[in-house]
Amino acid sequence: MRVLVADDHPLVRRGLRGLLLDHFPAAEIVEAGDAKQAMAAVAEGSWQLALVDINLPGRGGLDLLRDLKRLKPELPVLVVSAYTEEEFALRALKLGAAGYVSKQSASDVLAGAVKKVLSGGRYVSAAVAEKLAQAAAEGWALTAHDHLSPRELQVLQMIARGKSIKEIAAELDLSEKTIATYRSRISEKLGLGSNVELTRYALRHGLAE
Repeated sequence: MRVLVADDHPLVRRGLRGLLLDHFPAAEIVEAGDAKQAMAAVAEGSWQLALVDINLPGRGGLDLLRDLKRLKPELPVLVVSAYTEEEFALRALKLGAAGYVSKQSASDVLAGAVKKVLSGGRYVSAAVAEKLAQAAAEGWALTAHDHLSPRELQVLQMIARGKSIKEIAAELDLSEKTIATYRSRISEKLGLGSNVELTRYALRHGLAE
């Protein structure tokens, strides 16, 4: 069994490797520190599972998830993230993830999720299952903001709260040029130009107060 672990933190990758080998001693675990490494690895040979973090350098985990499903539609991808389920679980599942596990979960929860996904099932917590039921009742479809990276979504929310690029840069400890780049990507993905349009979008979709 070959399993890919994509996470930008070496200690996290080591922990996931140890957990997987505890339950699957014969597994071959391959590590990737970013999306580019992950895609290159998956392109070679067959895989039974990929564990993917959302917050990856370069192309984020959600973009990687989408690319992996295009490259290997049959490959089960389990998202393992520090972001709470409320923030990104539905988005990940809409993009084709086989499950979503918070890094705050106990190790036996992650092990159970891995086993369920490997058996052909999907793993979601009770809270996410409830949200899925609600989403199904309202109509299951991707929205434009489902394609935003975690950082892009964060910047959108701050714009909607009336913060300037300078203020956002200072709060996130990033350069104004970087924030301007994020804003440009957000506008492109949402098809919106002005801050007023972005704010209205965020409010309409419950992304900001």
